[in-house]
Amino acid sequence: MDRIQVGPPIITIHQGSSFMVTTTAGEITAEAQLGLFVKDTRLISSYRVFVDGKPWRLATSAAISYYAARFYFVNAEPLGRDGPIAAQKVELRLERALDGGLHEDFDITNYGDREVTLDLAVEVGSDFADLFEVKGRKILTREIDTAWEKRARKLTSTYRRQDFHRALIYRIISAQSAAHFANGAIHFLITLPPRGIWHACCEIVPVIDGKARRGPRCNVSAFESATRAQRLHHAWCKGTTRIATSNADVQRAYDQSVYDMGALRLYVDDSTSTSWMPAAGVPWFMTVFGRDSLVVSLQNMIVDCRLANGTLKRLAAYQAKVRDDFRDAQPGKIVHELRFGELAHFKTVPHAAYYGTADATILFLILLSETFRWVGEEEVLHEHRDTALRCLEWIDRYGDLDGDGFQEYKTFSEQGYHNMGWKDAGDAVVDSDGTQVDQPIATCELQGLVYAAKLRMAEVFAILGETGTAQQLRSDAETLRASFNDSFWMAEERFYAYALGPDKRQVRSIASNAGQLLWSGIVDPPQRAEHVVARLLAPDMFSGWGVRTLSTNNPAYDPNAYQLGSVWPHDNAFIAAGAKRYGLWQEANSIAKAIFDAATRFQGYRLPELFAGTERAPYGFPVQVLGANIPQAWAAGSIFLLLQAILGITANAPEKTLELNPTLPDWLPDITLCNLKVGGERLTVRFSGKGDRSDYAILDGGERLKVIAGTAPHRGRRSRIKHR
Repeated sequence: MDRIQVGPPIITIHQGSSFMVTTTAGEITAEAQLGLFVKDTRLISSYRVFVDGKPWRLATSAAISYYAARFYFVNAEPLGRDGPIAAQKVELRLERALDGGLHEDFDITNYGDREVTLDLAVEVGSDFADLFEVKGRKILTREIDTAWEKRARKLTSTYRRQDFHRALIYRIISAQSAAHFANGAIHFLITLPPRGIWHACCEIVPVIDGKARRGPRCNVSAFESATRAQRLHHAWCKGTTRIATSNADVQRAYDQSVYDMGALRLYVDDSTSTSWMPAAGVPWFMTVFGRDSLVVSLQNMIVDCRLANGTLKRLAAYQAKVRDDFRDAQPGKIVHELRFGELAHFKTVPHAAYYGTADATILFLILLSETFRWVGEEEVLHEHRDTALRCLEWIDRYGDLDGDGFQEYKTFSEQGYHNMGWKDAGDAVVDSDGTQVDQPIATCELQGLVYAAKLRMAEVFAILGETGTAQQLRSDAETLRASFNDSFWMAEERFYAYALGPDKRQVRSIASNAGQLLWSGIVDPPQRAEHVVARLLAPDMFSGWGVRTLSTNNPAYDPNAYQLGSVWPHDNAFIAAGAKRYGLWQEANSIAKAIFDAATRFQGYRLPELFAGTERAPYGFPVQVLGANIPQAWAAGSIFLLLQAILGITANAPEKTLELNPTLPDWLPDITLCNLKVGGERLTVRFSGKGDRSDYAILDGGERLKVIAGTAPHRGRRSRIKHR
């Protein structure tokens, strides 16, 4: 039963901010949340292929890479105008590849014993719906011009609204028979002898504000190793940290996450192929997402720091300069989400640059510090010094709405989000009786993030020689730590409150947010960490597949709800990393085991954004939540952070030091990291052993690094060193 794998019944391909979602038969219907999307506009809203006016029967299909898919069909009924060919004697192979535009190849083979003449029809429709309309299933009717040019063999659909222009061109590059357009479809009349093969090559060209995006110009099998997208993706994978382990499931989950992370990159600067940031996930979040991109960059430190550099650069460029309540922007705030569709363009929604997040500004500071710790170059601190100061000013002036020293969030936009922490669903923050909490809301993890950010920025400004600023930040952090532990700790529950509500009373729900406090280090006294972790691993919070977002005892609990009882891999990874920080390595390993077990049950070892909080049962598998993004960046990144926690990796490139504190579980008795980069050094490290008697050995590189054995602060034990 271990080989049971589950996944969504769709096929998704993507490249950059463009993506295509179809049924497993490659079809698109306007009523479903399917289509070809470019710049947040659905350019293809219907797509079907017919033979003699009837649907093909799908034989099999698969995404053969993140940007390409292949479909095999057979005729479901007898075909032929001069005597029938039996069903399943004619095969259609359809291949698609997305890179700028979309390329399609059709290959039809006659496996019958007689000649057959058939009509192949390709039906393509465009509604130019905004992505938000498709997600909300409320599609506006638009006036669209469609024209067939027989000589050029292309179908063009165009939509214009003032200065907003989108178009789609479906062009036949080559075909072994003539094409004509009738009844909303492109038709080919094809005659095939026995064993005969017919081929056509087509391109789908998006036109965005007058600029055409040409796609690959040859078939999938020919360009798999030569296309620009494939070359850049191969270069990404080659440059990352690789692992080798006897645990095949961990190996596959890690390799899949590296692959997906490369596929989810957005280019920060089109003039270079080495500056990028992670998008949030497929299909709905292939754009700049402040919180997600920052979290994912933190998760990727042991894999590749280049994501962090690109993320810092791109988000700094969009830091808010003025107050704009429609977009929930205030000076110094880091952007939450960028959109380029019609609704954002005409300010129907505030997402042309929406700032409705309370944590991205804080996370920017944490990522800046962590990037410096891994790359060791002061240039990154000088480059982002002013941005960091503006972030700190925003935290104190706008993040703390009432001046009580805590971070609260509240929207000032008529279309703003009710919840602005990482649990940003409108119904996510509930009290212990299941009722919704009104704004302003001070969630517990925001306080932990500010504590961590100010301590880290104290280090940064000390390095920059600004000792006064550094001392003030350190003092602010210590004051926050004390006041937080007084105000949020629930003594009878031995747990932290979910939040403080608008009346400053504790929101006493048992929620996973308290687990992320361990990662930030704000939990004090340290013995409280044991109580927090024990509560998170109690049956009402731990499903067997991971820690739930909300206790099953809460009246609002729903295992299939977005953030009211589901399991989020990234949430679990930060909880595990926090548990390890406080020396609770056995508990960290238990959480890691649950997430890795879940990964083995999902198709391709690919973790979705979230899955149901349903109790784990014998011979069971995690339940896919409808609408969850997959692949999703911080779900993929959770694999990296879990391994970093297990291995106890802490980098200090400015001091040319690497600290290792491995506590391997029995299900991961060995693992080797190759091409691990700290500062300008690359090294290979092998870890082996079990628990607090785990060892490590430096096999190669790292000559200019001081590798030291770390100890967990409370229950850890020093590892034995084997250096070279």
